[in-house]
Order: sequence, then C-alpha cells, then structure tokens
Amino acid sequence: MTENQMCPSHVTSTVTSILSKVGFEVYPFKIGWYNEQVQKVFALPYPEDTLAFIVISTPEMFDKAFKPFIRRQACTGVRDPIDECMMHQFSLIKQAFPEGEAETIHDFEMHPNRRPKVLVQTAGHVAGAAYYYQASDVTGNPWGDKKIYGVSVHPKYGGWFALRGVIIFRNVLYPDLARKEPPDVVSTSSLRQELLHRYNHNWQDWSFRDIVPVTQKYSEEQMLYFITPPKDRQELLKKIVGEDQVY
Repeated sequence: MTENQMCPSHVTSTVTSILSKVGFEVYPFKIGWYNEQVQKVFALPYPEDTLAFIVISTPEMFDKAFKPFIRRQACTGVRDPIDECMMHQFSLIKQAFPEGEAETIHDFEMHPNRRPKVLVQTAGHVAGAAYYYQASDVTGNPWGDKKIYGVSVHPKYGGWFALRGVIIFRNVLYPDLARKEPPDVVSTSSLRQELLHRYNHNWQDWSFRDIVPVTQKYSEEQMLYFITPPKDRQELLKKIVGEDQVY
C-alpha cells in the first residue's frame, strides 16, 4: 500500500466498507478529542491528531456477522462467542492495512488491574456516534452522592446497539477532521433522569433502550440470546444455527 493510500479518506472508506456490510457503523474521531475528556490514566498514547474510529454493532449485526461466524464454526469456545466474533471482525481491518498500522482495542479488554483499556462510551460521544448521558446532565443532582452509571443513546437505535471498541491508525494524522456533536435525543432533564433511573435500577427489563423512538431494535431471537445466561447460550445457539454448526 502506498503512502497516498494511507490518507484519512482512504482509511475511512476501507474501514467502513469492511464493517458496514455486516451490521456495524464506524465513526471517526481524533485521539485528542478523547484524551481531553478522560482522566490521565485512561488517555491513549498517541498524538492528538491521530485518526481513530469507534465501532458500534447495530441490531443487524446478529444476523449479518454473528450467526455466519458461528455457522463457519470459527468460534473456539475460549472466549464469549460474541467477543470472539468481534475479534474476528476487527482482525479483518488489521489485515486490510500494512502490519502494525491499525491497533484495535475491544470494549472488553482490561489492564491487569481490571481498568478498562478504553472508555468506549466517551469515544462514542466525542465521535458523534451516540450521546453519553451522565448524572451531570440532569438538573439538580437528584441522586446526591450515590454512584450513577451513565449510558449512551443512539439517535436511530436508542439503546439497541453496543459500542464494541476502537480502531487506531497510529501513523495517520487527520488535523482537519471536523468534529460532530452527538445528537442530543434525550433532550429534557426529566427524561434524562428517567433514562438513568431505568439504566441503573431496572436495566434487566431493557426499558432504558426504548427511552426514545427507534427505527430498529434487536430481533426476538437476538434478545433471547442476550438474556440467556452465558452458561446456557451454547445450547441456544444449537437451536438458532443448527446443532452441527456449534463448537
């Protein structure tokens, strides 16, 4: 690949073409945007203009990426099947560029001290993919000193999506990348309070995902998979894709 082919527009179109056809969306951002929003311990060690992408899985990922991955018997059983599928999809990006150019960090990756390697909700926010709502977005701090976890909401999918990780192109600088603010779809303080209440206290019923109208949500099959305890998912996969297709 020539130096010209490593220009930001080529990188963006290549990453998008690989992932969009199997149910993912990618949004570019600059490392500096992310680093200025996180504590120093979470900062990523690259120049501020370094090009990166946040990758989200849409409701279509289950049918377009996950089930075909299982049918190919590509899952080894070493990790959670969804995680293995994400590792496979990210590896395709690495293979499309010169060795070492693309670094990937998954949402489930941790340092030895259990600190996340990347804060995907912050990355999603600065990339303009999904607004990351936190307690500070609610007027009057109704929770006091109680720990309230934030949650991201997508303008099309509400909460029916997942932030899967980031891809960093260590040698691609994009100083002219225009910053796009994430759509503030939960626009009132009272609705934000309701969102965070649902997410923190009733997350099992998934009602937080429908805090705003959505264009698409998980299929019944996909919902069943995610609510099934991990220890029972292998048996469920046999029913979904066929017993002879599961590791």
